[in-house]
Amino acid sequence: MNSVVHFELPAQDKERAKKFYSEVFGWQMMDFDPKNTMVSTTPTNEQGMPLNPGAINGGIYTPDKPTTPSIVIDVPNLEDHLKLVEAKGGKKVDDVVEIPGMGRYLRFSDPEGNLVGMWQTVPQ
Repeated sequence: MNSVVHFELPAQDKERAKKFYSEVFGWQMMDFDPKNTMVSTTPTNEQGMPLNPGAINGGIYTPDKPTTPSIVIDVPNLEDHLKLVEAKGGKKVDDVVEIPGMGRYLRFSDPEGNLVGMWQTVPQ
């Protein structure tokens, strides 16, 4: 099985969303770039991986158009899983994005139109 390892919350007003989630749930925020904020919901190790079994961290981002929250699924190889996604009716949404020292990421839409991410961790 491939696990859910990350979540993404779109926000037209990213500062308002950051304030809401940090004040309501105590989540920690770290801006990654002007459109993306990393969200920590649980303590992590030096590589940013959750220490609590079953817990995941996520992100808040400013979308180009309104969208809905999505999940990110860990896979051993993005290209191999993208072939399977497409063979089963899904469609690639974005090109692969490299996150230096962490991994590789892309988004697809499933046959129902849901936006879903896939993550391939870079070996440490």
